[in-house]
Amino acid sequence: MDPQPNHTLVTEYSAALDWWRGAGVDYLFEDEASDWLAAPEPVAETPAPEPAPVMAARAAPEVPALPALDPAAIPASLDRFISWWMAEPLLDDGRTGGRVMPRGTVGAKVMVVVPEPERDDREILLDGPQGKLLTGMTLAMGYAPDDIYIASALTRHTPMADWNAATTRGMGLALARHVALVAPQRLIVLGNTILPLLGHDPTNSAETLRRFNQESLTIPLFVARGLAELLQRPAARARFWQEWLDWTE
Repeated sequence: MDPQPNHTLVTEYSAALDWWRGAGVDYLFEDEASDWLAAPEPVAETPAPEPAPVMAARAAPEVPALPALDPAAIPASLDRFISWWMAEPLLDDGRTGGRVMPRGTVGAKVMVVVPEPERDDREILLDGPQGKLLTGMTLAMGYAPDDIYIASALTRHTPMADWNAATTRGMGLALARHVALVAPQRLIVLGNTILPLLGHDPTNSAETLRRFNQESLTIPLFVARGLAELLQRPAARARFWQEWLDWTE
């Protein structure tokens, strides 16, 4: 019969295993003795992985700008000019919809130029509140409706229009030809945004611009605030009237 194991030895061995397990050591297999106090061998550093190449952002394809207007292509008669105004793609970056034609006759007593048609204009330029205000203003000035030629610097209603781009595109050439073909006795420009098309620095006072001198024409010129501002501000209307009286004197 085999001898019974020493109970004390078993208890001590079990307690030792429990201690190592509590220390986080589950298994230990060593065939050779080792020096636990020896300094650890240096661990070779693993080189950091090369960063993945960053893909260059793909640039958005450039939209080629339409060529500027050719002065020689602008019609030399008013009837042909109006047809060209309604159909020429270069006048509006290729767009031809929503355009409103000017109205009036050659040799008008006064030509009024506004920046753009009103939002709801369809067949008649300035057919809304701005047009009604203009009619009242010109009647007070002593002009009958048949005395007035009304035109816009842009072909259609264009919110937040880029006037620098319009100047680069050659809209000033179109406006100058338009005025020359109408040949009015007086020219009224309502809106300082139009001034770059006339070759005038908008940072300067509009009061310094008194005459239209282009295409062998010299026409008295009156520049004032736009109709939209005049509609909203009674004080602006009062100032407009005083400036008009000063100018006509």
